[in-house]
Amino acid sequence: MKDKRSLRPVSSDQEIDAFLQQAKQLSVSSQSSGRLIFALDATASRERTWDHACHLQSEMFLETRELGQLSVQLCHYGGINNFSASKWLQNTDSLLQQMNQVHCQGGHTQIARLLQHTLKQTRQQTVQAVIFIGDCVEEPVDFLCQLAGQLGIHSTPLFIFQEGRDITAQRAFKQMAKLSGGAYCRFDDASAATLKALLGAVAVYATGGRRALLEYARKGNPDILQLSHQIKS
Repeated sequence: MKDKRSLRPVSSDQEIDAFLQQAKQLSVSSQSSGRLIFALDATASRERTWDHACHLQSEMFLETRELGQLSVQLCHYGGINNFSASKWLQNTDSLLQQMNQVHCQGGHTQIARLLQHTLKQTRQQTVQAVIFIGDCVEEPVDFLCQLAGQLGIHSTPLFIFQEGRDITAQRAFKQMAKLSGGAYCRFDDASAATLKALLGAVAVYATGGRRALLEYARKGNPDILQLSHQIKS
């Protein structure tokens, strides 16, 4: 288990607790399958940590094995107007194979395009949750918040994980998460274990709803229990 103090400079106990408290209040009913969009910023600034993200995504599937089928769509953007969305995948090997084919390229963020794609997907068939990992925002925040609010209307929450400490991005991401009915958390290499645990928690939520998420917390995951003192019913 990692020392609690090593995580504090990045994500405080209060931030993690707030993240999980927001997730706890989501009102998705229990289900036997779920759809989750796993979206990543693949611009040049994130090249150093892309391989790390590839490793962490497997935790999402591992935490849902006993709950039912989880379908994940990988979305990413990078370069000049380059946005990609995979087919809906049901196993970690397929998702990892897709991620290993991606190369980070310089370019502006395309978060609006991602949110518009998500809205289209959830209108066709419900998407229970969206995970987005990014480090900056280079688009009009008002428009992003408008799109996030529309996702909230469709009960598709954004779980946004910010890499680094960009203040502009932090403010935008927090607003977007709130408007969608989701949650926000900051991380870096020092809080990798926490990120892995929370990715698993979001996948559990997407597959089994609020009840499954609460049960996941009660199992005794060391990072969640250590930083949030367990979700309370």
